[in-house]
Amino acid sequence: QLQASGGGLVQAGGSLRLSCVASGRTFSSYTLAWFRQAPGKERDFVASINWRGGSTLYADSVKGRFTISRDNAKNTVYLQMNSLKPEDTAIYYCAADRGLPATSVGGYGSWGQGTQVTVSS
Repeated sequence: QLQASGGGLVQAGGSLRLSCVASGRTFSSYTLAWFRQAPGKERDFVASINWRGGSTLYADSVKGRFTISRDNAKNTVYLQMNSLKPEDTAIYYCAADRGLPATSVGGYGSWGQGTQVTVSS
């Protein structure tokens, strides 16, 4: 099970830090990722990190503003979001999979329940 938290309402230019805690199993050997879904749109890839934490991928829209990290001892993945824009408004989901880092929804077998991020202009 994956439990995401840390969402909220923030003004444009602000920051938020999302957390996703895994329970029920150890995810230290899993690829972890964040996706987001805005109203009426498909779920899109945001960022991923490999099991060692040494390799990360980012969507072009968040490069330079968002940072994904993980703490395997705490079974937790984080998403630090800076310089937030209104277009970042979405429900953010964490995901996990044993496979290699992927940017597609189908590349992940485990999903959290999502946390709402709203950025006001």
